[in-house]
Amino acid sequence: MLSDLPIQTTGTVHWVGTGLSTGRTGLDLLGQEAEVTLWGRTRERASARLATLAPRAPVGVRGLDRDDLATALHPGDVLVSMLPASHHPDLLRTAIAAGAHFACTSYTSPEIEELSKVAKAERLVVLTEAGLDPGIDHLMTHLLVAQARDAVGDRADRVSLTSYCGGIPAEPNEFRYQFSWAPLGVLTALTAPARYVRDGQVREVTRPWEDTEELVLDGEVFEVYPNRDSVGFIDQYGFPEGWRTDAFVRGTLRPQGWRAAWSSVFDTVASGDHARLAALADELAERYPTTDTDRDRVVLTVGLEVERDGQHWSGRYRLDVIGDDTDTAMARCVSTTVAAGVERVLAAALPPGLHRAAVKTEEASRWLDQLAQAGLPCTLQSTDQEPQH
Repeated sequence: MLSDLPIQTTGTVHWVGTGLSTGRTGLDLLGQEAEVTLWGRTRERASARLATLAPRAPVGVRGLDRDDLATALHPGDVLVSMLPASHHPDLLRTAIAAGAHFACTSYTSPEIEELSKVAKAERLVVLTEAGLDPGIDHLMTHLLVAQARDAVGDRADRVSLTSYCGGIPAEPNEFRYQFSWAPLGVLTALTAPARYVRDGQVREVTRPWEDTEELVLDGEVFEVYPNRDSVGFIDQYGFPEGWRTDAFVRGTLRPQGWRAAWSSVFDTVASGDHARLAALADELAERYPTTDTDRDRVVLTVGLEVERDGQHWSGRYRLDVIGDDTDTAMARCVSTTVAAGVERVLAAALPPGLHRAAVKTEEASRWLDQLAQAGLPCTLQSTDQEPQH
């Protein structure tokens, strides 16, 4: 039926946002398939960012201060929002009004879910959670769940999933952190309580850093803590009803020594004083600036363990990327992933409506393969095969 098919795409992509997650690799990937325009707060800002990135693909520039995005959009275009999540609903409304598809890297809010129903009725695709975390972590998890079901079936006595991601310095400094997005946003994220499963019970913690644990990966020690609400992802990842979830944690990864280095920061976060938090964010940005010679690192690891009648299966994906002169690791991971997702929108491979990264195994595998070809290879280790890259 016609309603099952998305509006035909024009091959034009409007990339809105010039922040630290906009990378050359993503623009180059899209530029092979589409006509790309980079929208900044001003044309000058977009031009400056483009000059810094120096993509090989031709990219136009527009400014939100003088150019009308709503007028520039045409039916079948794709609008990619790299702005903070609070801007997404208005941008999605703009896209729907113009008959354009929409993509972003942020979590799916209830408002976005409701708007996506309108978009579906208009035969438009809405792609969310298509960045690093959320994004690549979803792809890894869906593939691990499929492999575990092949190994033990739809009944398991114990299931444990841990998913941790962090943007960290390639060479740890005294602060054990390197800002890859707005400092105030980083600190504010710590004020959100975390909800997760441990020992078969749902737990909630008001101060997530107080549940920091050590995680050892190939001999290297990291510190990890839960964030946001992990519990809702059990259904999103399609755990069979017969799986008994013993542990389910999605969280943040930091270098060893992070909690000690941030002890005074936590005191300000715990105070609940927004003015103090904002002042501290400015102070930290000034005290620990990121220079052109600094290199960031992204570490993402997703592990799944299942047991049934004494039979044990485990698998773990890992992505470990260090930035270079072309892109920061964070910009490469986020922008390349959403660009690969937008390519699927351009190819009319996704039906109208809401999509979070990729749920189907074949699509998730295809996506990870494309990321590997773009310089983001993931390593897989499991109990039934040799390590793969």
